[in-house]
Amino acid sequence: MKLTVTEFVSLDGVSQGPGSPEEDTSGGFTRGGWFVPHLDEVFIRQAVEWLHQADALLLGRRTYEAFARDWPQITDPDDPFTALMNGLPKYVASNTLTTGSWNPTTILSGDIASQIVELKQRPGRELQIHGSARLAESLLESGLVDEIRLVVAPVIVGRGRRLLPDGGAQAGLRLVSSATTPAGLAILVYESAGPATYATYTGVSDLA
Repeated sequence: MKLTVTEFVSLDGVSQGPGSPEEDTSGGFTRGGWFVPHLDEVFIRQAVEWLHQADALLLGRRTYEAFARDWPQITDPDDPFTALMNGLPKYVASNTLTTGSWNPTTILSGDIASQIVELKQRPGRELQIHGSARLAESLLESGLVDEIRLVVAPVIVGRGRRLLPDGGAQAGLRLVSSATTPAGLAILVYESAGPATYATYTGVSDLA
């Protein structure tokens, strides 16, 4: 399976609590829900298309606990995400959880990276990370992420946990597609391209 990461971020890189003020208040965060005003039908169609490519979800503990609390409560039969989110196999990277209530759930602990390597070797389409920014960053640094889907909201949150904090992973990426929605979301899809590269600019002849 291909390992893909889908992340909602603000223009200043915040990934904490995009869905509601109560989603993630850790660290005293009070500005949750910043992504919701920018949702539109174009983005919903894209998100549904991505989710239909998943054969399993890979989540960090914090995101798993929030999803396990919220998704089973959604009973709208017309919601395009609910059946898949609740029915897909869930793998949770955690050294503190021992069981999961949102079935089917498997807890990964100990050498998590090697277990994810094994999962990627299984037949299937995509093993998808949604949210779980710390897990995504660690796997990006380990070279295990194949594709990153960034959805950038036109908002500056000003505080909150960021997807890629200072001192974190380095990685080279290749832009494979970009789009915008009527509500102003920028959808950027990148493939991993090995280590980050660096150079010195000496003039426009460098671009030839």
